[in-house]
Formats: sequence, structure tokens, C-alpha cells
Amino acid sequence: MIPRYSRPDMVAIWSHETKFRIWYEIEAHACDAMADLGVIPRENAEAVWKAKDVEFDVDRIDEIEAVTKHDVIAFLTHLAEHVGSEEARFVHQGMTSSDVLDTCFNVQLVRASDILVNDVKDLLAALKRRAMEHKDTVRVGRSHGIHAEPTTMGLTFARFYAEMDRNLNRLKKARKEIATGAISGAVGTFANIDPAVEDHVCAKLGLEPEPISTQVIPRDRHAAFFAALGVVASSIENIAVEIRHMQRTEVLEGAEFFSMGQKGSSAMPHKKNPVLTENLTGLARLVRMTVIPAMENVALWHERDISHSSVERNIGPDATITLDFALARLTSVVDKMLIFPENMLDNMNKFPGLVMSQRVLLALTQAGVSREDAYAMVQRNALKVWEERTDFKEELLSDEEVVAALGADQIEANFDMGYHIKHVDTIFKRVFGD
Repeated sequence: MIPRYSRPDMVAIWSHETKFRIWYEIEAHACDAMADLGVIPRENAEAVWKAKDVEFDVDRIDEIEAVTKHDVIAFLTHLAEHVGSEEARFVHQGMTSSDVLDTCFNVQLVRASDILVNDVKDLLAALKRRAMEHKDTVRVGRSHGIHAEPTTMGLTFARFYAEMDRNLNRLKKARKEIATGAISGAVGTFANIDPAVEDHVCAKLGLEPEPISTQVIPRDRHAAFFAALGVVASSIENIAVEIRHMQRTEVLEGAEFFSMGQKGSSAMPHKKNPVLTENLTGLARLVRMTVIPAMENVALWHERDISHSSVERNIGPDATITLDFALARLTSVVDKMLIFPENMLDNMNKFPGLVMSQRVLLALTQAGVSREDAYAMVQRNALKVWEERTDFKEELLSDEEVVAALGADQIEANFDMGYHIKHVDTIFKRVFGD
């Protein structure tokens, strides 16, 4: 990803330096295991660790690869330059390139997962704080973009909290599924390397041995991993779209924080645009873009081909770096977001009382009116409010048929705003616990 949408800790995971360091650790731990088994001399295994503090020369490895046309061989050649050709002659014994590449890739994805899990935890904390702050701040709920019935701003934040909490579990499951390694040699049969080597390397790297690999780790694991990232990205967009809607001039129930000196438009000085959340919608598209290629990587020829390789060299860094940035940006937006309760009430009253239509409908049916007749009685008065901007309660009080069925006092009783938020505490308990 471009630096504009990147954060340093996640970028570092995907650097050449980090990759070569992980490759080195895989090879060194494998040598240790082979020495323990008596397959190679102990002194050769110990010699490999002479490079433990070496900063591998990326340019030198690229120079060698330009000749070998093989990145792992280029690295092994460079490693031998530090360790010594004789001392390094047992490095990579019985292994194949995918043992290094796939195990390294999964180490990187696990490390990326740890950052993403913490990102989501930070976002959850921000969402919970704002939910508690506005638990009883009444706003109109909308379906199809049209006023429906009253809800609260706190419930909006709580809904997003619950969604992100599910995403936290998805990320943890994705991390667990991807945390496997394979040191099983050509076509995965362990013909030239003992399974104990795989056990040792995986234990050192915090992975589980892949139960059965071919020459590669099965790519259904990676498909599930990137699919989980795609769901998280979609949830980010879900929150971003709601904030963008709230910031519309006609709504203005909430807005991104507008800092001192910030400019909204090069042409119109009055503008305050929801640029951060619009950006999040775009970033979500980029993350989701990686899901289909990851799924298409599952089907490989026989025991191995490399059609997945070029895909993963792109989507691994791009998806995790982008999602890390997006989660951090959304956390900041939620944390600093401006809320306008007065505008919420103004919006609620644009069509005075209309949001109580269902309650009046139910009151009429309970008073003995058929549902069809009750619906017609309520709708004819509601339509007047739509068309003439009158007051719904006043229209009902002027409707002789409605008054005859309910009486003026009961009509008044059906316009209590507290009726709609009486179970907010119950919902909050479900979402946040005691």
C-alpha cells in the first residue's frame, strides 16, 4: 500500500528485512532439529546461528536472484556468504522452497492478525464509550431512508459495537486457522526430512504443524483468512456510511470532527465534508477486493503450482496494511465524532408525531377495530401530515372515528416518547453484559 494509507508497525511485517529474518529463523531452527536427530553435525547447525545478528543485504539478495531467478536460492546463497560455504552446506536439507515461503507467509499473517485484533479492541472501546454517553439520546430510526420510529443514538453505537465484537471473534478464529507451518519437503511426504523437524520449527515460531500438506499449505485456510478481513472491512463501511448519512446537511445529527485550519473544499469555504468516512468506504472496497483472488487460490494443480504466489505477494500486505489503517482511522472518527441531539429532535418533529403511527394502529386494534379499518384510519391522517405538514396528533383528535374508538386521553397517551426507549437497558445488557 502507498504510505498515505499505511501505519509503520504493520508495514514492518511485510518488509524484505522481516521476510528474510523469518526465512533465516526457519532454516536455523530446522538445522537445530536435524542436529538433534543426528542427521547433520551439531557444529554445522551452530554455525548457522552465527548470522543471528546479521542484517541481510536486500540489494545483494536481489543481485543474486537476478542470476538464479529464484528468491529462496538467492537468499540461501547470501546466507552462505555470512556463515561460510562449508558450514552452510546442510542448510535447507530435505526442504523445498514452499516450506520456507508458506511458513513465513503464515507467520506474517499471524503477526498481522495480532495487530488487527488490537485495532478492533481499540474500536470497541470507542464505540462502547459513545454508546454509554448517548444511551438515552433519542433520534428517529429510519428504514429505506424514511422516518420509522424513535430509537437512540446509544443503540446505534451499541449495534456497531455488537457487530465489531463478532468481527473480533472472526479475526481470532482466522488467526488460529492460519497459524500453521509446513516443513514436509517436496510434495509433502517427508521423504527427505523427518516430521520432527516440522514439529520443532513450528513450535519455535508459534505455529501448529499442518496436518497434511502437499508441497504447499492448503489455501482454503488463506481464503478463510482474507474472507474474514473482507467482513471486517464491510463492517467498517457500514459504520462509515451511517456517519456520512448523519453528516448530510439535511440530517446533521452527527459529524466528523473538523479541526482548526481544516478546509472542506477548494472552491466553497463553507463546506464540511465527511472525507474520512468517505475514505473508509473506499478502503473497505480495497480490502474486499482481495477476497475473490484468495478464494481462487484454493484450486492448485496436483501437489503444487505457483499461481497463488503472485496473488499473495500483493494481497497479503495490501489487505492487512489497509485494514489496519482503516480500523485506526475509524476509531479516531468515532472517538472525536460530534453529536447534535437538538438536531435529532428537530428531525423527529419535521412531520410532527408521525413516528407514533404504529402505536396508534395497535391501540385501535386493541380497542376492537379491525386491523384493516385501523390501518385506513391511521393512514388517512398520516398522509395529511406528509402532504400538508400538519400535526399528526391534532389530526387524530379531529378525526371523529378515531376519537370514538380511543377517546382523546388515550390518543394523547400514545404520544409518550419514553414508550419507545423503555427496553434500552435490556438491549444494552445483552450487548455489553452487566
